[in-house]
Amino acid sequence: MGGFFGVASKTDCTLELFYGVDYHSHLGTRRGGMATHGEAGFSRAIHNIENSPFRTKFDKDVNEMKGNLGIGCISDFEPQPLLIQSHLGSFAITTVGKINNEDELLKEVYANGNTHFQEMTNGRINATELVASLICKKDTIVEGIRYVQDIIDGSMTLLLMTEEGIYAARDRYGRTPLVIGRKTDAFCVSFESFAYINLGYVDYKELGPGEIAFVTPEAVEIVSPAREEMKICSFLWVYYGYPTSSYEGVNVEEMRYKCGSMLAKRDADTVHPDVVAGVPDSGIAHAIGYANESGIPYARPFIKYTPTWPRSFMPTNQSQRNLIARMKLIPVQALIENKKLLLIDDSIVRGTQLRETTEFLYQSGAKEVHVRPACPPLLYGCKYLNFSRSKSELDLITRRVIKEREGDNCPKEVLEEYANPCSCRYAEMIEAIRKQQNFTTLRYHRLDDLIESIGIEPCKVCTYCFDGRE
Repeated sequence: MGGFFGVASKTDCTLELFYGVDYHSHLGTRRGGMATHGEAGFSRAIHNIENSPFRTKFDKDVNEMKGNLGIGCISDFEPQPLLIQSHLGSFAITTVGKINNEDELLKEVYANGNTHFQEMTNGRINATELVASLICKKDTIVEGIRYVQDIIDGSMTLLLMTEEGIYAARDRYGRTPLVIGRKTDAFCVSFESFAYINLGYVDYKELGPGEIAFVTPEAVEIVSPAREEMKICSFLWVYYGYPTSSYEGVNVEEMRYKCGSMLAKRDADTVHPDVVAGVPDSGIAHAIGYANESGIPYARPFIKYTPTWPRSFMPTNQSQRNLIARMKLIPVQALIENKKLLLIDDSIVRGTQLRETTEFLYQSGAKEVHVRPACPPLLYGCKYLNFSRSKSELDLITRRVIKEREGDNCPKEVLEEYANPCSCRYAEMIEAIRKQQNFTTLRYHRLDDLIESIGIEPCKVCTYCFDGRE
């Protein structure tokens, strides 16, 4: 995934930029970057943050970089921000998104004058550099950003900093958020709405789908209006979003309480666990909601060792992800032994981590482990955001079960049955997963309940990974 932060201030903004970007560290673990502009022109720093936090890598840069304008990012893929010199002038740019038609766009760019791009170590080009090149095909920056929003298949939210101010542009369908904060003599732009609260900013404006704003220390000018159609990612609330963030006016923590509550209502009197627990960190709020609704005590039968372990699915190597998942959760024997546990995780993707978690609960003396994922079964790989490192839909436990049942080429209409919680195929898939994972019982959050938990119009929420509907 990734996240970014920007500041336009009448005074030096480097320290605020540093802290604002650091507040996006939950969105990635590979690279961080900052760029500023002041009297001395543009300045930039990019560091690898795989083995140490953003703030430790950039502590020295804060003292050296100066400027009243700044943008920065946490990125799990390409190094950012980039500094670009073009016929539109010099600018810095950072992006969050996914480009599915990269090869097609590259051919178009090559055919119209571009001769080369820097190649990254994985053989791919820097997607942010491609976006910058596309923007520069037009006569103005605003025209270029609109062109990018229209031509990219996938999603693209970006910050572009010139010598005068910062262009903030939300993805055409609003798949990712972008919000503006304000205080005396400064404005900021942020992926996460909570990132500026402790810096003294208050909410000013949440950009709509495709909306473009030009932000200076003095004002915010809307240079391209919001579009009507929205498809914001539902997984932001389920997993990615930090608990203190809000998207479209809906707080993440509160939404997760509602998820847990609805899971409890669906269970009713069918299970009788001794305690309810959440897999740290994102499963905790869902579990609190379940416990509050059901009256079953909430407990922490295992604790996440937070000082050193990052999010477990971020490393490139699957075996390393599995090792981190196992190492970071430490069981509390006294709260597990001879107990019937109901465990809530944000989702089941491959199934590897949750199966290992269940196994060590049994090894620690648990009598039963009932599992309640806080979202519906993931049936499709995301086409719009880089929220998973899965390279094939067969990485999904659901699709492996379906392949065993239906063969290699499962028709779309049959997949729709597997997405329908009222169908026989759905029930059989869930039972197959339960047996594989050795859960006592398994019940997923229903899609209609998930939409109700979010609380905005269903047509404005992307649920492609659950039902395949674009």
